Amino acid sequence: MSSSYTLNNGIEKIGSGEQSGTWGNTTNTNFDIIDRAINGVGAITLSGTTHTLTTTDGTLSDGMFSVLVLGGSPSGTNTITIDPNNADKVYIVQNGSGQDAIFTQGSGANVTVPNGSKKIIYADGAGSGAAVVDITNTLDIASLRLGGTAISSTGAEINIIRGGVSATSTTVADADRVVFNDDGTMKQVAVTDMSTYYNANAFDAPSAITSTGTLTPSSAKSIYQRVDCTSGNITLTLAEGSLAVGQYIVVDKIDTGSNTLTLAYPTNSQGLSLGNAVEFASAFYQGSSKFSFVETVKS
Repeated sequence: MSSSYTLNNGIEKIGSGEQSGTWGNTTNTNFDIIDRAINGVGAITLSGTTHTLTTTDGTLSDGMFSVLVLGGSPSGTNTITIDPNNADKVYIVQNGSGQDAIFTQGSGANVTVPNGSKKIIYADGAGSGAAVVDITNTLDIASLRLGGTAISSTGAEINIIRGGVSATSTTVADADRVVFNDDGTMKQVAVTDMSTYYNANAFDAPSAITSTGTLTPSSAKSIYQRVDCTSGNITLTLAEGSLAVGQYIVVDKIDTGSNTLTLAYPTNSQGLSLGNAVEFASAFYQGSSKFSFVETVKS
């Protein structure tokens, strides 16, 4: 009885009474095949755009490796054909070839391992219609770690980061957090910190003005400006500076004397006189150096 071979790894099964005096060589080869199939790591050199990954009966061959490390210098996407098409195969693949690699075995599905990626795949050995399947396509791991750090997020939470069009009505509380890019480092930041920042940068509050002059905003911020007329009447000209339309200047006459404060703006000689009956005025910027005034009179 002549030798036969296992279907998936080509291990030779010596026929009864065969290879007298030489069966040791065959057995050693068989052990090498088994060793390669269990733990073998093979460097597969790719070139051009096609490669055949062959398992040859009774002979150590590349198709028997457990782990395939793809290298070489392929000229483009490389199609790797698993041969024969009736052999079941499981491979761990690391692609460092510089090009994507497509694994195929028959007319069924193929698997692409992008350059720089690692995948676990299997070929079903179904003959001419054989397919290759990516086991890692829908990875299900109880505790995933990236760079040694355990990922505790749920899939739903990660999907929120990915983005979408739905929104949930939420009452924001002081204990809530938002994800914030802190100069390149992603952090959770308390909404109270955000509130502090917004309040500090929403408007300017310069020191009190005590004499006639022009107030020119140096940034696109609303201004709360105190004016002290204790020493005499003051005319304050409001220039647009860096104000944006809709921003405002609140002018607060802080003294209680009888001296007057007149508000004007550069393109119009008319002004608004604030006597001792006026507490403050709001000047809303309309664009083109024009303001709209609202007075508040003391009760």
